Amino acid sequence: MANAVKSGFGQRVLLATAIAGTLDISMAAIETARAGKPIGGMLRGLASGPFPPAIDWGLGGAVAGLLVHYAIMAVMAAVFLIARERIAIVKRHTIPAALVYGVILWLVMYGLVLPLRFGMPFPSPKPEAIAKQLFAHVVLVGLTFGLVARSGRSA
Repeated sequence: MANAVKSGFGQRVLLATAIAGTLDISMAAIETARAGKPIGGMLRGLASGPFPPAIDWGLGGAVAGLLVHYAIMAVMAAVFLIARERIAIVKRHTIPAALVYGVILWLVMYGLVLPLRFGMPFPSPKPEAIAKQLFAHVVLVGLTFGLVARSGRSA
């Protein structure tokens, strides 16, 4: 791991987290606003995953939701970047692997995490919702991870 740090691994994780996290939360905020709902409520909903009372925390809950979002994104970015360093096929085919990783993230989030934590149905009964979810996970998150990973020096 010392070589990974020297090669800028931590910087790539932070960059991937910042870009993908901002793109993803921006899309969520836009979709929330388009639905006529408060963005603060969406952010408190994110925080309520690990902190159920956060739904009632006001601005503090919204800030906690933003922090939770970026923390989750950092873990997802680190997992992909570690996989790229350690798995030859991921390194050789970074962009296709990143797109597949985005689908895996979508499956985990919408097929496991949200149904278990919030009782949400999987898949969504609305094809438009599935398309937006996949776009966010595959393009905004997965592709971003792949592009950041590919732009960094090899370990």
